[in-house]
Amino acid sequence: MELLGRFGKEDLAILYIAKQEDKIVEFVESLQPPIPREEKWVLIISTMYGCPVGCLMCDAGEYYHGKISTEGMFEAIDYMIKKRFPEGKIPVPKFKIQFARMGEPTLNKNVLEVLRLLPERYDAPGLMPCISTIAPKNGDEFLEELIEIKDRYYSSGNFQLQFSIHSTDQTEREKWMTNNIWDLAKIAEYGERWYKKGDRKITLNFAVAADSTINPEIVSHIFDPEKYWIKLTPVNPTNKAKDNKLQSGITEENLDIFPLVKEFRKLGFGAAISIGEWEENDIGTNCGQFATQYTNGRVSIRESYTTTEYTLSD
Repeated sequence: MELLGRFGKEDLAILYIAKQEDKIVEFVESLQPPIPREEKWVLIISTMYGCPVGCLMCDAGEYYHGKISTEGMFEAIDYMIKKRFPEGKIPVPKFKIQFARMGEPTLNKNVLEVLRLLPERYDAPGLMPCISTIAPKNGDEFLEELIEIKDRYYSSGNFQLQFSIHSTDQTEREKWMTNNIWDLAKIAEYGERWYKKGDRKITLNFAVAADSTINPEIVSHIFDPEKYWIKLTPVNPTNKAKDNKLQSGITEENLDIFPLVKEFRKLGFGAAISIGEWEENDIGTNCGQFATQYTNGRVSIRESYTTTEYTLSD
């Protein structure tokens, strides 16, 4: 792997861009201010070079150049770990590795092999993998095998599973993502087989646009509040979101009064707005933004170091 550069802030999020087999990959390490790295550290890696799905708000879907190998994913993880913890011992109580950057993880079976090898590769008592998926219909076999891996290696709440829902209207969901996805009833059926006593609740993630159809009553009729957590996020200002005229329903102005949180809580769900830091939008580190611009020749690494005060150079 050839590191091409890094982009971001040391005390917030750093996006790395690299070349693997002449293909561009991006990966991220991030913090959750004011929590220090010594208490919580998050690595976010790509599973594909681009993405074949093409969701309306995701820049990673502008191209697709294949799946990342097991070794390729470990190259990204190793680089970030060795930079901070050269001996491979990560004494961080909450050490998350999210397979949630570029690519749909359930369409790359190499992710399953990475999950099997992670516990023996690193001395990391706080390790918690996270899979974020749209639940594509051709990911059935992956998701079935994932249950076995979770139960064997990451029981007792050491694995986080997230489904990207975005809307309670199936037609709208298929417009946002693809018509090749599970409906809500199938996700709930899978969740019943996934969830065991002591597991973390499954996250249902809604990226909330100004005109999204999100009906908490529908969610409560399909999903058990004892097994699911509701996460509401803004629609990030990616190039694809702008091109598709998607306006976020969650803004800095309405954050404290956004009504859906209370509506879900009244129905028994744990619910919250998850925004990270608004500053990350200024940095431009949303999924696929930088790799896509670089791949398409819109920006060079040298230019990235001179366009914002938040950039870092090696």
